[in-house]
Amino acid sequence: MKYRVWYSTESLADFIIDHTSLKDRETTKRPLFESDASKPRHFHSMPEHLKKILYLDSPDLIVECDNEPIFSLEISSEAGTGHNAFQRFARLAASVENQVPAFYIYPEAVIIKRRARNGGSSDSIKWDRINPLIFKALTEVMSVYDIPALLYFFPSDYAEFGDSPEAAPNYGSRGLRYSSNYRYAACPKAEDAQMADMFGTINELISSIEDHGIHDGRSKLMRKVVFRRKRSSMEAEFNGRACGRPLTAMSPLTSVVEVPTPVVIDYVEKCVGTKNLVGELLRGRPTTYIYRVNAKFRGDPYPGALSAIDYLLCREGLTLEDRKANLVMAWGNCDYDEGLGKLVMDGDASIDDFSSAVSACEKKNLLTKPYGELAAHEIPRYYMQVRYGSTYSKVKHIRVYSYFADAILFPDGAVWRDG
Repeated sequence: MKYRVWYSTESLADFIIDHTSLKDRETTKRPLFESDASKPRHFHSMPEHLKKILYLDSPDLIVECDNEPIFSLEISSEAGTGHNAFQRFARLAASVENQVPAFYIYPEAVIIKRRARNGGSSDSIKWDRINPLIFKALTEVMSVYDIPALLYFFPSDYAEFGDSPEAAPNYGSRGLRYSSNYRYAACPKAEDAQMADMFGTINELISSIEDHGIHDGRSKLMRKVVFRRKRSSMEAEFNGRACGRPLTAMSPLTSVVEVPTPVVIDYVEKCVGTKNLVGELLRGRPTTYIYRVNAKFRGDPYPGALSAIDYLLCREGLTLEDRKANLVMAWGNCDYDEGLGKLVMDGDASIDDFSSAVSACEKKNLLTKPYGELAAHEIPRYYMQVRYGSTYSKVKHIRVYSYFADAILFPDGAVWRDG
């Protein structure tokens, strides 16, 4: 069997290869190009089986065996409070939706220094700890697809110096423990117990692939002891850190409101000035969850949070049609007036912000060009767009919003899907 590691950073590829059984296999490396929007000269050359994972966003690493992806990996060193832990969630979801296991390396906590405000006497130094809801979201994804989506902590000083961040040996790197080997620049310390656990789990995955074949090997993973134990530990992490708080008391669910679907349909029809226009998809679900973003229209961290809300509140099956409730995104100050039975919205965001972002993406579209105007290097990219349209040419947040949201509401307009 031949393995190939597709990477965004080569040091991460070397880190994974050198610490797993991939080092003993016939393994090659190739750079991973994220999208047609960010890498238009190269993305069209990505194999078809990888494009299936990249339709929403690109992970940091994809490992394939005999031209079939067997796992993806995402790594972050950011503080995981609030929405931040979910910033990469759409990448994980896209992998698992395609039956490809996903590994997520994320800090348990990061040292943050905040400057004193309003004449305060001193700056504050503290650990920003991971939002426990990320564990719940990942276990919900596993429940839906029966494919691993596993989180391992980026090594840090938090366990030993949780009460005294200033004394942390790695204070200069925000308490995180990085590899001292220049070959693994910006990678975690490999000797850490969490990393050793992850390497062992990857080895178990590779063994399953080699023993049972790629498709059967992936499908059997969640029945194996090492994967069951990891899932149980993630459930325990959530329960221990949530401290009995309800899901709705944690971000991003604090920004979600549950409403009867007719009030959403009313709002949409008033925006467009036409009755009976919204189709059966939205009407067929009596309840709608609205994710309210009172900010200017933009990307991170909102795309990942939206995708996580789907699995935390809405999804009951393998596809977007298998939702018990609609998932809607509202840009602006959105309130549900129960007395009046309607949505009230205001704010600076505009439907024009959405359409302008979409139009900007379309500038990368070659399909309006006559063949004679195409440069030679553009022809294979043109042919890719003939097949997929502008799917991969849109920026990430436009792709994710339009994939997960049944409707997007603005104070002055709305878009929605009928099927």
